Amino acid sequence: MKERAKNAARKLQSTLVPKPFKRSAKKPPGQKPGTAIYTGEQHLDEVRMIVHDFSEQHYDVIPIEKIESSESFLQSDSKTWIQVQGLHDIEKLRTVWDYFELHPLIHEDIVNMSQRPKIEEYEDSIFVVMRMITHKNQDAESHGLHTEQISIVLGENYVLSFQERDDPVFDPIIKRLQMENTRLRKLGSDYLAYALIDTIVDHYYQALDLIGHSIEEIEELVIEDPREKHLQKIHSMRRELVHFRKSVWSLRDGLNSLIRDESPLISDEVKVFIRDVYDHLVQVIDSIETSREMVFGLYDMYMSGLSNRMNEVMKVLTIIATIFMPLTFVAGIYGMNFNPEASPLNMPELNWYFGYPAAWIVMLILAFIMAFYFKRKGWL
Repeated sequence: MKERAKNAARKLQSTLVPKPFKRSAKKPPGQKPGTAIYTGEQHLDEVRMIVHDFSEQHYDVIPIEKIESSESFLQSDSKTWIQVQGLHDIEKLRTVWDYFELHPLIHEDIVNMSQRPKIEEYEDSIFVVMRMITHKNQDAESHGLHTEQISIVLGENYVLSFQERDDPVFDPIIKRLQMENTRLRKLGSDYLAYALIDTIVDHYYQALDLIGHSIEEIEELVIEDPREKHLQKIHSMRRELVHFRKSVWSLRDGLNSLIRDESPLISDEVKVFIRDVYDHLVQVIDSIETSREMVFGLYDMYMSGLSNRMNEVMKVLTIIATIFMPLTFVAGIYGMNFNPEASPLNMPELNWYFGYPAAWIVMLILAFIMAFYFKRKGWL
């Protein structure tokens, strides 16, 4: 049991990060609405733009340097997904925003890394902000949960996605686009937007599995031997779940409004799939609430374990003090040193030949009787 707890402690130390969610910088107060200021910390070498142009008959991937290079694809009958990676170069991003005539408030939200998840409808587009929450593999340099803001813009025949990093989170979508006769190739750009949202929500399940596994490991450690470092892990997981809940809670309302409201950009066929994502998100929120209750239970378990441990220590000390109490009384009596020559009542035992051994025997017998009594009662 102890060996398994030690292995769990080593594994937990490598998988759980105390502060996985970094606070983004804030935009200075007093700026006019629509002021685009990048508040993140990730900086790629350059902003990368990748065009995914597809239809039932073809699928092409073309990296581009300027957004104007996508004009031929946008004017064709095919669907176009433009993947933008890197948000630090505002001027280059502005060329994309101006080309598609996006609302200035969309500019601001794309580069504001502390933006809450939401879905907003504009005149000719739908804007989605989500938090991608993933975890690294065990052989990666850093472990634990990682969060990234991803923005999606759905137009009539195009989809724009903006990522802070170049993580391959959408590789499953790209692989599906490479396959012929798939629903992703047949349906419109609204289905592609749904697929991107669904992929992000699917990653929430993996993150919840990591948190659940960490909860089980630390529960075993707390039961085995509660220590202060375990309390720090418990507070760390509680903080993770609070950020996790904030990252997905408001998105549920946005998906609900997208299902309920009529929009020319979302077909009834795709709304069926969006309802499925909504159900998944509700399950994720329920799992987060369950994990939060388990973490609070871990805190109670830690305090109970600590209290039991303290009670065991106090019980041992109390038993020791109780055993030595009569011994101290006997030693105190014979430490008064009254002169037996002055009166026969003044401790005649001081002149006994075996007085000292007799006192020891009496004290040992008392100690043995009390220890035996405590043992019979189950206190020792």
